[in-house]
Amino acid sequence: MIRKRILVFGDSNSWGFVPCAANQMTTRYDAATRWPTVMAARLGSGVELVEEALSGRTTDLDDLEIDLPSAHLRGATMNGAKLLPSILASHLPLDLVIIMLGTNDLKTRFKRSAHEIASAALGLARLIKECEGGVNTIYPTPKVLLLAPPPLGTGFHDPAEWAGSREKSLALGSALREAAAAAHLPFLDAGEFIMTQGMDGIHWTAEAQLKLGEVVAKKVALILQSL
Repeated sequence: MIRKRILVFGDSNSWGFVPCAANQMTTRYDAATRWPTVMAARLGSGVELVEEALSGRTTDLDDLEIDLPSAHLRGATMNGAKLLPSILASHLPLDLVIIMLGTNDLKTRFKRSAHEIASAALGLARLIKECEGGVNTIYPTPKVLLLAPPPLGTGFHDPAEWAGSREKSLALGSALREAAAAAHLPFLDAGEFIMTQGMDGIHWTAEAQLKLGEVVAKKVALILQSL
């Protein structure tokens, strides 16, 4: 049996960031809890998952406050658009790419509206379409599923970094829905199923991770039926 290969392209909530108190180091939810691995488990043995999630990742923005000062990153970039083509080529063949980004674009310093974030997410989908196959390969372009993150919570550890962001996050789901519809892309709004209830206002509880994994699995099952 040829398994369907699914790549999840996301940020810290797809990586499995466990909410923690201010100034504390986090841990990562285990594979039985993270939403991408929960999704894959629900879909069964016919699916192979590639987790490609990075804490702090934006859609297409250079985040100089993270990229440059953090020596431990050794040149890593938060800009998803800069890395996506290489990531796609390195993981071929792929049948489906799930994009779940936009939360970090909400940071106050970027001054982006919900519609601007949705447009940037759509730009990632266009990048996928343009990256047909890899070097000397015959693989077709994978399908794309666009996920809207749920609205932010409250009680941020760094309120200045997220000033005004919750209000914008409340509009992000509908903005992403409109963008996906215009591009004829499958879409799912995580905010219809889960809330951001972590103590930092950004990250999700274990229960939310589990719930989203189950919901996305149902959506993906329908997409895979058409492949």
